[in-house]
Amino acid sequence: MNETGNREISYLDAVREALTQEMRRDPEVFLLGEDIGVYGGAFGATRGMLEEFGPERVRDTPISEAGIAGVATGAAMMGMRPVMEIMFMDFLTISMNQLVNQAAKIRFMFGGKASIPLDVRAPAGSGTGAAAQHCQSLEAWLINVPGIKVVAPATPYDVKGLLKAAIRGQDPVLFIEHATLYQARGEVPEGEVLEPIGVSKVQRPGRDVTIVTYSKMLQSSLQAAERLAQEGIEAEVIDLRTLRPLDMGPVIESFKKTNRAVVAEEGWRSYGIGAEVSARIYEAALDYVDAPIQRVAQKEVPLPYNRTLEQAALPQVADIVAAVKEVMK
Repeated sequence: MNETGNREISYLDAVREALTQEMRRDPEVFLLGEDIGVYGGAFGATRGMLEEFGPERVRDTPISEAGIAGVATGAAMMGMRPVMEIMFMDFLTISMNQLVNQAAKIRFMFGGKASIPLDVRAPAGSGTGAAAQHCQSLEAWLINVPGIKVVAPATPYDVKGLLKAAIRGQDPVLFIEHATLYQARGEVPEGEVLEPIGVSKVQRPGRDVTIVTYSKMLQSSLQAAERLAQEGIEAEVIDLRTLRPLDMGPVIESFKKTNRAVVAEEGWRSYGIGAEVSARIYEAALDYVDAPIQRVAQKEVPLPYNRTLEQAALPQVADIVAAVKEVMK
């Protein structure tokens, strides 16, 4: 509990609570993935769930992401609601055929007669020192695929509300959990929390510049906004929360007020989220542009293992501050 008496839990606990509540609510929901049972998941998200729900609903799988995705897709076609865990987002690359060519397209190709209520939980992001094959942000790959929804929450509240909504939906959802946020804490009600997929949120009001972001970079953007406020620059920070479908309404409304924007992401700059958001702002609000939109992103290199080099490659709070000052010139 915090000083106001509201309950605070971690991002990781919010994941576990959402899964537990949905499994208690709907017997068709089950989990599958590597080491999610006895071990409780690589990051501990499913710890204790095997004891409550048993091995039929908390299924340890072989080390085969393609197999996991294939089983989950088939189960979803048959009316189950599988939630598969990919140990690191990087390993989605091994399951791309099942997700991109099968799960994403089956509802369309079957004329709506088959739904794929499949959820893919994927810990992602950098900052853990796990090197180039275990900490990539590959969301730009999946947002390019019609038929898959992509969700990237930044707060424990949104984790719980959006994961529960994803599990109850009828389409495949890639649910991105940033690995360095698992211990972040925030207020989350114990009972029902449902947040609509495809709705952005203003996380900090402002008047001078719009910062658009999601996932881990929300924290960095809010910190940058605090630094800027000390210099008299009030930044409005918008959390996209969902990357597909992409809700640009709050972004455009904010931009028409501030006339300046910075887009901050952890993925690579080229062809990324920042490029898409920037293009949509120019398309919808060209007459309001007072300065070129700035993008803040990861350096375009495989991420180094060395901690100092890793941090040098990642976007930092100072980079967001510098980008804002550039558009304010």
